[in-house]
Amino acid sequence: MAQLLLIREQIKSIYSRYEAFIVPALKFLLALIAMLFINDNVGYAERLSGAAVTVLVSLFCSFLPLNFIVILCAAFILLHLYALSLEAVLVVGAMVFLMFLLYYRFAPKDTVLLLLTPILFAMKIPYVIPLSAGLMGTPASIVSVGCGVVIYYALSYVSSIAPVLAASDSEGIFERIRMLIDAIIQNKELLMVIVAFSATILMVYLIRRLPVDHSWTIAIITGTLMNILIILIGDLKYNTYISIGSLIFGSIVSVLVSIVLKFFVFNVDYGRTERVQFEDDEYYYYVKAVPKNTVAIPNKKVKKIKGQSGDLQRSGSISHTSRRSRSESDVPEYHMRRSATKGSQSEEPPVTSRSKGNKNGTKRIILPEEEVKDMDLAEQSRAIRRVDGSGMTGIERAAAAKARQDREERRRHEQ
Repeated sequence: MAQLLLIREQIKSIYSRYEAFIVPALKFLLALIAMLFINDNVGYAERLSGAAVTVLVSLFCSFLPLNFIVILCAAFILLHLYALSLEAVLVVGAMVFLMFLLYYRFAPKDTVLLLLTPILFAMKIPYVIPLSAGLMGTPASIVSVGCGVVIYYALSYVSSIAPVLAASDSEGIFERIRMLIDAIIQNKELLMVIVAFSATILMVYLIRRLPVDHSWTIAIITGTLMNILIILIGDLKYNTYISIGSLIFGSIVSVLVSIVLKFFVFNVDYGRTERVQFEDDEYYYYVKAVPKNTVAIPNKKVKKIKGQSGDLQRSGSISHTSRRSRSESDVPEYHMRRSATKGSQSEEPPVTSRSKGNKNGTKRIILPEEEVKDMDLAEQSRAIRRVDGSGMTGIERAAAAKARQDREERRRHEQ
C-alpha cells in the first residue's frame, strides 16, 4: 500500500510540475478521440474525415477552453449530416441547440462527461459514466450525461437509416422530419438508459456525502447494483434486448475505474478517525476528522565533490554535519614568519615544519610575509598547495582566508 501511495504522490508531483504541457496534451487526446468517433459514425463528408483535418483540428482544440471542443464537435456533426440530408441537419441541429441551452445553464463545467458519454457508449462500457459522475460531480451532472446519451442514440439512428435519407426526394421533407423526431422521442431504450443513469448519479452522490465510514465504497457498490437493476427491469418491460454480457462486463469495468478514482481523490485512513466537540456563544460543534493516506516522496540530490584524486560523485543528501565531520587536526595552520627586528622581514624561503609539542600533529606552513601580504585568496591557495604538496579543500581555503584577515588586523594594530 505504501508503494502505491508513493506512486500516486509521484504522479501528482509530475502533473503539478508539467501541468502546462500535460493539460494541452490531454485536450488534444480528448478532441482527437471525439473527432474519430464522429468520423466513424457520421463521416459522410469525405473532406472533413481526412486524417490531416482531424489532427489539425485536434491540435487547434488543445490550446482552447474545453467548452470550445463541444461547440466544434457539434459543428462537425452538422456538417457531416448536411452531406447526408437536410432533414437530419434540421432535426439534429434543433436537438443540439436545446441541449446546449440546458447544458450551459446547469452544468457548463461537465464538458468531459458530455464528450465521453457517447464515446464510451461506442466502446461498450457506458456504465463508467454514471458512477464517475456521482463520485466526482453533482446532481447537475445528470444534464450533461443525459445530453451525451441523446447525442449517441440520435447519431446511431441517423446512421442506421442513412440509405433511406440519402435516397429520398425533396417532396416528403416534412414526413421525414416527423419520422426522425418520433424515432428519437419514442426510443424506449434511450429513455430507459437516461432514467437508469440519472438515478445512479443521484444515489451515488447522496451516499458518498454521508458522514459514515467507507461511504465512497458503499456508494460505488450501491450505484452499480441500482444501475443493473433498473436496466434489467426496463429491458423486461419494453423488450429492448439489452445484452446481459455487455451489461455485466461494463459494470465490472465501471467498478474498477471508480476504485481508481477513489484511490486518487478520496483515499483516507478510517482507523485514525478523530471526533472533536467544542462550542462558542451560539453553537455546539461536533467534528469528525478522517486523515488522508499520504506518504512523503524521498528527496534525492546528487552533488560532486572535487578532491585530490579527481571528481567523486555521491548519491543522496549530504548533510551539513557530514561536510564538517573532518577533525580540526586535519586543517593546516598558516603562519607568517617575522624577524626579531620590528618591521623587518626574513629572507628565508618557504618551509614546511611540524610544531613542537603539538600532540594532534597539526601542520604548520611558514611563508614569508612579503610573498603573501598582497596575495588574494586564489594566489594564496596556490602558494600553500605548492608548499604543502597537496590539494586544498573548501575548509582549508576558508582557514587561509581567516588567517589573512587576522594578519591584516594585527598589522593595523601595530601601525
